[in-house]
Amino acid sequence: MLRIVPISFREMRAYVAAHHRHHKPPQGGKVFLGVQDELLKLQGVAVIGRPCARAFDNGLTAEVSRTCTDGARNANSKLYGACRQIAKAMGYERLITYTEDGESGASLKAAGFVLVKELPPRKNWAQSSLKLREKRDPEGRGNVKRFLWEIRFEGAVITT
Repeated sequence: MLRIVPISFREMRAYVAAHHRHHKPPQGGKVFLGVQDELLKLQGVAVIGRPCARAFDNGLTAEVSRTCTDGARNANSKLYGACRQIAKAMGYERLITYTEDGESGASLKAAGFVLVKELPPRKNWAQSSLKLREKRDPEGRGNVKRFLWEIRFEGAVITT
């Protein structure tokens, strides 16, 4: 039985560095989650943060910027489901994430995400930002088609 647990920024970075097949650990985030088995072994992590795309960074949209598991059955689905609940509870109106070509999106569909848009490959992930290109990873994950997924929350505004 898997359960969601809070983890630290350092724990998330170490896990992603050790287990992610093609991305480096994110540089930041707002919420860091883990998924543990009954023996308390960490089997995956997720990060919720601000959207990377400036056009989506409106204060009411959050992004799942990374999930990473060791392959444990249903771990990714459990993480995405928890991200959905947390983003809604925090008052976000929209939660987005991306997949790359070749990733099925099954965990996203199970958590209620909807495929919104197919994005064509770019030379590298910093291609759209001339100012920041020098500061970013020059390798990146270029020449890969990506897919934008979202969940919209109805009436997510919380008043006190």
